[in-house]
Amino acid sequence: MRLTVGLLIVWAALGLGCGVMFAEQLAVVRLGGFPLGFWFAQQGAIVGFVLLILVYALAMARLDRRYRREAGR
Repeated sequence: MRLTVGLLIVWAALGLGCGVMFAEQLAVVRLGGFPLGFWFAQQGAIVGFVLLILVYALAMARLDRRYRREAGR
């Protein structure tokens, strides 16, 4: 549960925080010629979401292996 809640918080921070709420503050920084807030809203959030899915999948695979070994005893 802690992993899921943590990843949901990161997801909300990426999707809502960086792309919408803090877009003006992030606009000061430019990445590839575009304001960082725009970049997060268009591409950065998607990359972040894919990384969150990867982290979740790896963590769940590790937990599956751990409990599969314990159940096999």
